[in-house]
Amino acid sequence: MSAARRVVVVGSGMATTRLVEELVARGAGEGVVVLGDEPHAPYNRILLSAVLEGTHPVSALTLREPGWYAEQGVDLRLGARVLGVDRERRDVMLVDGTVVPYDRLVLATGSIPSLPPIRGLVRLDGRLHERVHAFRSLDDCTRLVGALTSLGVPDPCGLVTNRRPSGQMPAVCDQTARATPARAVVVGGGLLGLQVARALSVRGLATEIVEGGEHLLRSQVGSAAGQVLARDLRRLGTTVYTGARAVRLSDLPDGTDGTGGTVGLRLDNGYTLETDLVVLTAGGRPSTALARGAGLEVRRGVVVDEHLASVTDPDVHAIGDCAEHAGRTTGFVAPAWEQAAILAHRLTGGDAVHTGSRTVARLRATGLDVAVLGDPERAAADGGEVVEVTNPVVGSHRKLVVRDGIIVAATLVGDLSRIGLITQYFDRGTRLAGTEPGQLLMGDRTAPPARLAADAEICACAGVSAGRIRACASLDEVRETTRATTGCGGCASAVRELLATRPALSGTT
Repeated sequence: MSAARRVVVVGSGMATTRLVEELVARGAGEGVVVLGDEPHAPYNRILLSAVLEGTHPVSALTLREPGWYAEQGVDLRLGARVLGVDRERRDVMLVDGTVVPYDRLVLATGSIPSLPPIRGLVRLDGRLHERVHAFRSLDDCTRLVGALTSLGVPDPCGLVTNRRPSGQMPAVCDQTARATPARAVVVGGGLLGLQVARALSVRGLATEIVEGGEHLLRSQVGSAAGQVLARDLRRLGTTVYTGARAVRLSDLPDGTDGTGGTVGLRLDNGYTLETDLVVLTAGGRPSTALARGAGLEVRRGVVVDEHLASVTDPDVHAIGDCAEHAGRTTGFVAPAWEQAAILAHRLTGGDAVHTGSRTVARLRATGLDVAVLGDPERAAADGGEVVEVTNPVVGSHRKLVVRDGIIVAATLVGDLSRIGLITQYFDRGTRLAGTEPGQLLMGDRTAPPARLAADAEICACAGVSAGRIRACASLDEVRETTRATTGCGGCASAVRELLATRPALSGTT
């Protein structure tokens, strides 16, 4: 990419970070402008629930420090909210009046939460009820942790202030300052909802989940897996309401001065849940306001072609959650990183094309293990053969959808011992013998990651193999050179085990 080709990227999330890294690796970082509307350095949104839980300090979320961008010649502007895009003038205007010209524009604006239709959720002045919290950004997480502290929930980990001494493990919050545990209701039983619910439960809150669908994770798994998840959550102390929608939020007297110390969340089945906090994790949509204002074609997301360019304007691209390709949008980090790599290749003169992203979803929540490859429900409905094993007593569900001997989708709940091998077969389209799918589902808890073949995939987000992990000397080197563990974090334990069992270097003792 020549100096005359100025690339401006709107958004500073995980997709943008990967795009910039790929451009820098190709020697094309000089002159790239990144406009992020948040004041924070680019961070890993997927690990926000780990910060809420107390297993990660806020500093662990940072993907790249601002100084790194400066060293690479990248102009990172934080707190730079974009007002509009003028495609005729080929520039971007910020809310402070600054105009930023571009040769190529990349929209990586992500997604925004949508509020469920609950009466009383929003005050007359347009603000959310003070007991209600969205959970999408680092600022949302900070406010929620502050709300927990105000309820008397101990914060020995210094989650937001980052005061925990170096190396000290987080303590479990037992709320000894309260006569009864604080209560929280999480609205939404998707991946984010389950992560938040587990984090709040680990913090010591009595937590309930309200999901309008007939089962949890309805967008990723079938009924059997959803029921196993609900049973697992109940075993972990979280109450689950499915097939019920929250319809009204109202203040309740606190029993002492009538000031409304708690709120009541009424469900459409007639129940009212008394709670201290309501956390919204249900619903989100691609952020497309800028694209619409610029006259680009937008359906659910910004419509792009195989070059990840807008079908309206070839000099405007979109990647990540806000992009729609072949009628589909995605909300996962792996496809966003894949798109970022392809776009970096094209921006630097390559001919890579985007043919569609594989979907690999992992749930990051203490005590819950879930992985979903592809779209199992759609694949089964399209005529795929289903091989399924469910054991609700131990909390496991495993399902493969096979077409002509090839795994086209999979769901694993509670036992991920074979996830590396199944993902490898899924990615490569390996044709299996008649009995192999069933054998795969039997699991093998005695087969550690250290025994995986060198080409077995360990990190689905970044597409990193066991061999690449073994070639690294430390976890820091793994993160820096492969980006493994910096996505959903689901591969962290496997990466650590591979590092611990890697052969000693020749000539060392």
